Amino acid sequence: MGFINSLKINRIFLIYLVFILLMLTPHYISCMKSCILSIITTLLSLFYYTHFHSQKSNSPGSSCVSMKSDQSVDTSKTFKRRHTSTDLRYNTAQNVRQVDSITNKNEFCLLVMSGVGTSKQGNPTLLNEIYTELYITESESGEINNEHEMRQIETHSRRAATEDTPITCNEIFRPLPGQDKPIRTVLTKGVAGIGKTVSVQKFILDWAEGKENQDVQLIFPLPFREINLMKDKTLSLSDLLHVFFPETKEMDISSDEYKVLFIFDGLDECRLSLDFQSDVRLCDVSESVSVDMLLTNLIVGNLLPSALIWITSRPAAADLIPSECVHRVTEVRGFNDPQKEEYFRKRISDQSLADIIISHLKSSRSLFIMCHIPVFCWISATVLEKMLSRAESGQIPKTLTQMYTRFLILQTNIKQEKDYEKKVKDEDMILKLGKLAFQQLVKGNLIFYEEDLKECGIEETEASVYSGLCTQIFREELGLYQGKVFCFVHLSIQEHLAALYAHHFFTKTCINVFDQTEQNLFFKVVTRKKNIYIFGLHQRAVDEALQSKNGHLDLFLRFLLGLSLKFSQTLLRELPTQTGSCSYKKEETVQYIKEKIRQNPSPERSINLFHCLNELGDDSLIQEIQYYLTSKKIKQIKLSSSQWSALVYVLLTSEQKMEEFVLKKFTGSQNTADEVLQKLLPVIKECRSAQ
Repeated sequence: MGFINSLKINRIFLIYLVFILLMLTPHYISCMKSCILSIITTLLSLFYYTHFHSQKSNSPGSSCVSMKSDQSVDTSKTFKRRHTSTDLRYNTAQNVRQVDSITNKNEFCLLVMSGVGTSKQGNPTLLNEIYTELYITESESGEINNEHEMRQIETHSRRAATEDTPITCNEIFRPLPGQDKPIRTVLTKGVAGIGKTVSVQKFILDWAEGKENQDVQLIFPLPFREINLMKDKTLSLSDLLHVFFPETKEMDISSDEYKVLFIFDGLDECRLSLDFQSDVRLCDVSESVSVDMLLTNLIVGNLLPSALIWITSRPAAADLIPSECVHRVTEVRGFNDPQKEEYFRKRISDQSLADIIISHLKSSRSLFIMCHIPVFCWISATVLEKMLSRAESGQIPKTLTQMYTRFLILQTNIKQEKDYEKKVKDEDMILKLGKLAFQQLVKGNLIFYEEDLKECGIEETEASVYSGLCTQIFREELGLYQGKVFCFVHLSIQEHLAALYAHHFFTKTCINVFDQTEQNLFFKVVTRKKNIYIFGLHQRAVDEALQSKNGHLDLFLRFLLGLSLKFSQTLLRELPTQTGSCSYKKEETVQYIKEKIRQNPSPERSINLFHCLNELGDDSLIQEIQYYLTSKKIKQIKLSSSQWSALVYVLLTSEQKMEEFVLKKFTGSQNTADEVLQKLLPVIKECRSAQ
């Protein structure tokens, strides 16, 4: 108690010191500022360390985000709280404050830095110890890519690094050589889990440590997932900042004294109506309007035209911002091949084990391609480090379904070791999260609020328990606005849980999740004693995935099919879910998929169906085409539509990057030049040149 009282006294003393510093004349500031700031830093460090650690003692775990101050940083220059992270996916700690002394002796500024929310759990890893530079390039706004993000990752994996000019996250507001026009608004796009938020936090960390972008005085991170909680409010920009950053109450952010950066992370999570065609023009930071109108005027430049704007988004939502409002588009490509290996060598201390893991991932093309996504590297490292240790046995995962199912089993086992929540039924937890995953996947949502959870029968208290037990699967974040936001750690984990729910629900109830109607309830009764064939569910899922305009069910379909195999069924017995019995003939699903490949006029659209065949362990079409290629008989064979699609798949998933497309390799008496160009257009698009 005495220690707490001394902290209160220290806080009063701290305020008194700041007051003295502000009252000093310029002559004395230069002499005494460093000494006083050193005392301030020490007291702040003591206060925040005690304050935050007392809060952590009441929560299941610490924050999941990592930002670390280097020991070499001059403490009189900056004060930062130490942050923690779960590898490369993170949510920053709340209310981090930085006291910064401006070199001009007449100025003393309180700079406020706060992140994207506080996650309640996670095993801490310091960012600077594990951070691996991401591959970021300048991009064209261009046409929006409506393919599933897995396909976009595959495309990037084939593109040679020399094709683009890489830039670091700290350089996004700096014009490239030959570019003279100043950059105000930057749009950074990238698929889910690729490292957009990591780039934002690395930018802020380097700024706070005085390493980069020191011309910026104030940074305001405003994640869309938290702005959504205020979508029905009317307020001014000053009011909005006061809500998220109370320290700005006495600041005039419209003053030329401050160079300000606003960071809007997660445009794809925005649930506001951003109307850039509106005639409402807002120029006053104290004028109150709707939040969506506030944001559009800020982005367009009517409000605070001198402020810098940084927006991050998944590709499908990038066109929500008109191209004329964006001065630079960058794209986070994730890890290139050398960076993948660098990550595993940093993540795994046993370098011989790291070599084995890297070698295993390289042996599976689909797994190694997925390693472009930092989150998948983390999942793979978690699973394979455990599986390849002497303490574990079992078949090493070779497909996506096997990898994610193993990951889920590991997390469930960790949950069972937590004695303080024995009252939670494992089956209820997994199936409720699976139902949430499926329903929100169909809607295209990656983040959820309390009303979304209630639709799936999950109460707020249950969600908090789940996030505390399954820290690497499901997260609850306490936002800056103190509203609760829920999400799965990554979209692919949501897709896997959704597939597990669909599979389990069908085997238990005979009801297809795509068609939960009264008619199906009657069907359940009349077929109770008959064999249940899961082929009907697969058939419907294939059709739904092919009808999707943006391929949002592609990976879900791969997981669903993979979960039906004998190997996966053996794995699922390790989960606490009791599935029903059902008859399954894999050949029926294989033949149905091959028929869809034959019917589909677009080889590019059929690529995911070949991934599905790979999950089912059928590579007959692929082997046939590979034989024609290796024997150089490809130009002598009249290829069917299925074989053309298989050829596209083989060429696009090959380890060898095709720098140049040579037409004569494929043309002959059976295949004309026009036909080859038409059928292999997806391949030609990925080549740098053609002849």
